[in-house]
Parts: sequence; C-alpha cells; structure tokens
Amino acid sequence: MSRIGKNPITIPQKTEISVGGGAVSVKGPLGTLSKPVHSLVTVAVSGGAVSVVPKNTSKLARSLWGTTAAHIKNMIAGVHKKYEKKLTLEGIGYRVELQGKSLKFIVGFSHPVLLPIPEGIEVVVEKNAMAVAGIDKDAVGQFAAVIRAVKKPEPYKGKGIRYAGEYVRQKQGKKAAATG
Repeated sequence: MSRIGKNPITIPQKTEISVGGGAVSVKGPLGTLSKPVHSLVTVAVSGGAVSVVPKNTSKLARSLWGTTAAHIKNMIAGVHKKYEKKLTLEGIGYRVELQGKSLKFIVGFSHPVLLPIPEGIEVVVEKNAMAVAGIDKDAVGQFAAVIRAVKKPEPYKGKGIRYAGEYVRQKQGKKAAATG
C-alpha cells in the first residue's frame, strides 16, 4: 500500500478542487493549476478532503497512486505559496542579465546564450544569482534544470551555473613533472 496515497489530502481554506474530464484542477489565491490524471487512478473530492484510489492492483496502478497524491499535494501547496529555486553563477567574466522575456547568459562561449522564460515562471536576477519562482513545482524545477544545463559546474575550477548550496567536488589537476 502507498503510504502517501492512502492518506486523504485536506483542502485548505480559499482553495477549490474540481475533478473532471480526466484532469484535476486546483484554484487558489495565487492562480489555477491543472494536471491530467491517469485512467488507472480515481480522484474523489468529499468533505474538505481529496482521496486518491487505484482502480486495480496492478503494479502500474499502485505506483501511480502515491505519485498522483503527491502531485495534488504539490498543486495545493503551489497555489498558496510559490515554489522557488535559487541558482548562482561562478566564474570570472560570467554574467547573466534579464532581457525582456528571456535570460542572456555570457558563460565563456563565443556567443551569448538566450533562454526564453516560460509562461507562469518569474526570474529575478541579482549580480550572479538568480531566483526562479512560480506556482507549478514541476515547471520551476524543470526551468531551473534547463538554466543549469547551459553551463554545468566543471570539476576542476568549479566554474558554471549551480544551485544555491550545491557542493561541487573538486578534482585534482595535473601534477608538475619532476625534472631531474
């Protein structure tokens, strides 16, 4: 049994949840989120709580049970408080700036890298630090991963884009040859 899926999800005040057409919609103070639900899982709203139940005992239905419940919890949390990921840019001459609806990275390539900001995502840039925020946890995490993939931190000098608090293990460089 799914430990996450078997517990009912309480619906906080100022939140409306509707299920229909193979999707779950959550409406709250910060906005509305909608996510499709797999046909092997049933979602029901009753008495201020949401319950998720698998339709059969197949391995796929049982694995989707807890996953669907976790997605609904994240949607409810997102419409009340925005999710945020912080990234930092390390390296001499590396810069990032906000240019309209896109981010412009100068990270050691022969050309600047332009990255369009998706709908529903807000990015705040301060010197070499960025904060990606939004109500959809999946979209925030995905866009932060796309930003990090522009220039991953390299293991010799640690230059690149990394999450705030991420530890990059440094490798030892070449040793000087002994002359003799």
